[in-house]
Amino acid sequence: MQAENPNLWQYAPANSPLPLPEGPVIVTKTAIHYLTKSDEEEVSGELLNLQDIQQYCSNYTSEGKTIDSILSLEKAELLQDRKPFLLLGELANPFQLNRLNIGPMPIFAIRLENLCRTYADALDSRMINPGIHHVTLARSEGWWEKTHMAMATIGQMKSMITWLNNGRRAGDWKPVKPAEGIIRFENDFHLQSPSMDMLHWDGSTESVKQETPQPTGPSIELKQIMAPIHTKWGCYDSRGKLIRCSLVGQRDFHTNYFRRGSSKKWQDILKIE
Repeated sequence: MQAENPNLWQYAPANSPLPLPEGPVIVTKTAIHYLTKSDEEEVSGELLNLQDIQQYCSNYTSEGKTIDSILSLEKAELLQDRKPFLLLGELANPFQLNRLNIGPMPIFAIRLENLCRTYADALDSRMINPGIHHVTLARSEGWWEKTHMAMATIGQMKSMITWLNNGRRAGDWKPVKPAEGIIRFENDFHLQSPSMDMLHWDGSTESVKQETPQPTGPSIELKQIMAPIHTKWGCYDSRGKLIRCSLVGQRDFHTNYFRRGSSKKWQDILKIE
């Protein structure tokens, strides 16, 4: 049974970033609106610009209500005033998002290609001792996985970055525009990432040789997307390998990997504009 209220959504800091919604939703202060696509458009080979993204998002509805009608009832900014922002970790969790009190926000399922989510080499001890590891972005040849993207206002983006920085406007977390990889809308909500035995290690980097699953949604111009990344230590380096969130959970990472290696500098794991 799906939770109807964000305060009823399961949230355990030690399991961050899980559990997360499978598909698109709008999270408000008192409700979670589950979205479905109102038409079945063919996947386009064109890159979506900002106006295209806003139009594509407007095709989603909840029980016959458009996204803009729900936002309007909440006296919140409409899609035309919102831009894409990657939610790589627990910011896509309705319970955690509601704690930030930043207002209603539509969230969509997207697919990363040649990019992966990985743990930042830093601890946030505000919610649990010794702390949780927030999620950052890194390149990964041949990799694919499902994650989330918000259509957020500039104010909401700033609030989320400030929260990651423990209340400071300036800190180790920065909003950037990735300059590599592919990000597309994903309509297969049960898309599985590659398994551990599909990763090929050549002594310096890991890659996936299997063919990427067929697209189920259009791709997005990277220059339209903001992503929060950790810019002090980057991410954890386990003998040259990335620890992927989809393969290694928060508890497993902290117990069996953390402090048993070094860190990768963020400049070395992702190109940005």
